[in-house]
Amino acid sequence: LAEIVHPGRIVPATCEIVDIAGLVKGASKGEGLGNKFLGNIRETDAIIHVLRCFDDDNITHVDGTIDPVRDKEIIDTELQLKDLETIEARLAKQQKVAAKTEVAVLEAYKAALEQGKNARTVQFDTKEEQDAARNLFLLTAKPVLYVCNVDEAAAKTGNDYSARIERIAAEEGAEAMVIAAKTEEDIASFESYDDKQMFLEELGLAESGVNRL
Repeated sequence: LAEIVHPGRIVPATCEIVDIAGLVKGASKGEGLGNKFLGNIRETDAIIHVLRCFDDDNITHVDGTIDPVRDKEIIDTELQLKDLETIEARLAKQQKVAAKTEVAVLEAYKAALEQGKNARTVQFDTKEEQDAARNLFLLTAKPVLYVCNVDEAAAKTGNDYSARIERIAAEEGAEAMVIAAKTEEDIASFESYDDKQMFLEELGLAESGVNRL
C-alpha cells in the first residue's frame, strides 16, 4: 500500500499478543486469580488457546495426566459460566425495558451456554441481532485458535492428542494448528537465516511455527 499511495508516514500493522496464565477450576467464581484473568481475556479480540499435547515425565501437569480435551473443556466451562452470569444480569435488566431484540439474543445465548456450548456457535440472521450480540462482548463469542504444543517428533504431522483437538475445533467452527514450542526455542537460538532454514529442512518444515501462527 505504501508503494502505491506514497503516504507521508507509514504505520505498520501490528498484532499484540498478551500472555494470560491458565485458568483453574472455579475461576468464574473468583478462584485463583480468576476474575483478573477473565478481565484480561475480555479485552482481547481473539483467543489463542495453547494446549499441552505431548508426554514428558519430567514436566508435571497440574491435573496429573495429559488430556488436552479435558484441559480445553475446563477453560470452556469457566468462560461459559462467566458469560452465563453476564447474560442473566443483562436479561433481568432488559426484560424490564422490553428490548425485544436484545432479549431474544440473550435468550438464544443462554440456551446454548446452558447446554455447554460456546456463544460462537450461535448464529443470528438480522443486522439488529448481530449488533446486539456484538455489544455483549461475551468471552465465548470470541474467535479461537487452538495451538497444540507437541514434541519435536510431531512438529510436522501432529499426534493423536492434536488430532483430537483438530476434530473438535472443526466441529465448533474454530481453528487449530500444531506447533512444537521446544523446536521454536531451538530455531530462535540460531543467529543466521541459513542456519534456521537448514534446521527447518532437517525437520521437514517449510517455515517456523511462529511464522504460521
